[in-house]
Parts: sequence; C-alpha cells; structure tokens
Amino acid sequence: MSDNSTLRTPSQRIAWTATIIISTLVFIFLIAPILAIMPLSFSSGSYLTYPLPGLSLRWYDDFINSPRWMNSLKNSMIIGVASTLLSMVLGTLAALGLAQWKSRFKPLVLAFVLSPVVVPGVITAVGLYFFFAPIGLTGSYLGLILAHTALATPFVVITVGATLQSFDTNLARAAASLGASPLDAFRRVILPLILPGLASGALFAFATSFDEVVIVLFMAGPEQRTLPREMFSGIRENISPTITAAAVILTTVSVILLATLEGLRRRNERLKGSSA
Repeated sequence: MSDNSTLRTPSQRIAWTATIIISTLVFIFLIAPILAIMPLSFSSGSYLTYPLPGLSLRWYDDFINSPRWMNSLKNSMIIGVASTLLSMVLGTLAALGLAQWKSRFKPLVLAFVLSPVVVPGVITAVGLYFFFAPIGLTGSYLGLILAHTALATPFVVITVGATLQSFDTNLARAAASLGASPLDAFRRVILPLILPGLASGALFAFATSFDEVVIVLFMAGPEQRTLPREMFSGIRENISPTITAAAVILTTVSVILLATLEGLRRRNERLKGSSA
C-alpha cells in the first residue's frame, strides 16, 4: 500500500500543515495557564513573578503544615465524597426510570433533570440559597452536600443513561423469568453492565464538587471552607505563592480523574469488543 503523503496535492499539504499549526496553537492556548502556574509553586521567592529567584518546596510545606489549608482540603474531600455517593444513587435511579419510561413528556423531564448543567452557576447558587436558608441548611455540611449533589447528579444521569442505551432489556426479563427479584436482577445483571458508566459519572460528580466555588461562596459557613473557597479568599485578601501549590494539587487531582476516566472508557470498549 502506497504512502498517503506521496499522494497529497500541494493544496492538501498546505491544508494539513495549517491544521497542525492551528491545533498546536489551540493546545498551547489551553495548556499555557496550567504550565505558567506550576513553576511558580516551586519558587523560593514571596512574590508571583518571573524569572524565578530560585527553586524551593517551601510553599508545599506551608500548604501541608497549615491548619487552614488542611482543613479546607478535608472539607473538600468530605463534601466531594458524600455528594458523589448520593448523586450516584439518585442519578442511577433517575437514569433507570427515564430509560424505561415511554412518554412524550420524557424530553421535558430529562431537560429539567439536566438543567443544573446548563443553568449558570450563580443562578443555581442563588436558588439553592433561598431554598435552603428558610430550613436552616445554609452554613452546614448537609446543605453543601445536598447542593453539590443537585449539581453533580446530572452527570451521573448522562453517563448511566448513555450506557443504558446499549443495554439489552431481555437480560433483565430473563433474570425475572428465572425467579430473580428486581433487586437481585439489578445487582447481578444490570449493575455489572452499567458499572463503567456509573464509575465515569462518579468521577465527573466528584470533580464537579471538588472544584466548585460559587455555591460554596453562597452557602458555606466558616467551618465549611473548601479548597477552592480558600484559594478564592487568598487571592482577594493576600496573594501568597501557597495558592499556586494548592492550584497544582487541584490540577493533579483533575488529571488523575481524567486518566482514570480514560482507562475506564478503554476498558468498556474492550469489553464491548469481546462481547461482540
């Protein structure tokens, strides 16, 4: 088979080169802010300036040994894990119900369920604040967990719903005909097949909660300051290079989640290929 590059016309080569250049520029535009902040976290100076006066881990040490930063990281983990677990349950139930519901109102209900994804975050935050304030859930862990659950559940609905599109409902009927209860059929038949989509939704839900700051600004009290909220306060009150260390940690968590998500996607494709 001949090499495709020898068959390209000059106009095709120009178009290919232009595509590579534009793609490279777009990639640099997207990744440049992350690459710019990382070296600053290793600066030995007290100001966010280039060139770096020297290299040091003092800001990571300050982050680790600061009760304020550690408390905010702990809050982010607690709220993120709790809201992820709750959104997995609610999102899976909603996706299963929507997948089996045949009605002309289904698109309207689905749009309503997914509205937190498309509605601006500040509008969602204001609505949640006025909803939770009269019942005393502002300034509490429970209120933040429920608010982040409302924000993260649509991602679980999307991923699990997409997985259910290829699910063969005859498998559930066969399990029921063999005497399995609905709970056993879900646990032994449905859950293993939708697990990749559920895991992907859980990763999206955790990342959404872990990085969220607008709702926290409206609803968190002094004891519920999360890591993004602490970074926001630090930028407004006292710009310290410790913020760059926290930013690198947040970026690292996001990269790990994306890598895990990609691994789950490839595993799902291999399973589909082997079953076919």
